Amino acid sequence: MINPIFFWKPAVEIIILWFVIYRAMLFFEGTRAIHVIRGIVILLIAFFLFQLLNFEILDWLLEKLFAISVIAVLIIFHPEIRQGLARLGQRNLFGAAVLREEDLDRLLKEIGNAAENLSKDKTGAIIALEKKDPLSAFIESGVVIDSRVSSELIESIFSRSSILHDGAMIIQQGRVAAAGCLFPLSENQDLSRIFGTRHRAALGLSEETDAILIVISEERQDISLIYRGKMQKDLSREELIGKVKDFIKVK
Repeated sequence: MINPIFFWKPAVEIIILWFVIYRAMLFFEGTRAIHVIRGIVILLIAFFLFQLLNFEILDWLLEKLFAISVIAVLIIFHPEIRQGLARLGQRNLFGAAVLREEDLDRLLKEIGNAAENLSKDKTGAIIALEKKDPLSAFIESGVVIDSRVSSELIESIFSRSSILHDGAMIIQQGRVAAAGCLFPLSENQDLSRIFGTRHRAALGLSEETDAILIVISEERQDISLIYRGKMQKDLSREELIGKVKDFIKVK
């Protein structure tokens, strides 16, 4: 009689393997490492097929290629691997963290206070709140901070004396992930000329991701909110907090 373990054990191993690969691809989505992960997955599929079909020569060639590839990946992508391992302590590989209601209220209160103060001081700023679409690639374009959100921190980063003043801030899982980040500029020809580079950069990111963008204008001293390519202008502190909270809850 055939042992039932002979059938279900390989199936369980395959399910576990594909689950780990799937979560790893989600974790690295939005970074340059995602292309490497996809390439490895394709090679793994080819390797299993060659073994299943008993293609001895192709199986031997792919086995040697794997041995060389492991060394090459470790050398060429050493900085990306180091950054990825560091992010393991900051992000949850098996699911996104959900802020508690009181933590969300505190977060939005700090952002609202900072936005109001910056607008009064005629200080420009862009703040991006990450939702489901990862902003890891844009975080890499700036300076990693990983700090608790506070109005004082936001205001100091965007002060005219700060070297990070002209870039954007990214808030990820309730923390300031990075500042001085660069976003793609929108090519929307319908955007009024009264809006400068900050608004165009915020629109550009909102057209590519589901991030929530807050823009403070130096010239007009107003607060704008951009989500999914649509802009709401001249918001008060209370209106900003309410609308951001609504957008965060949108699935």
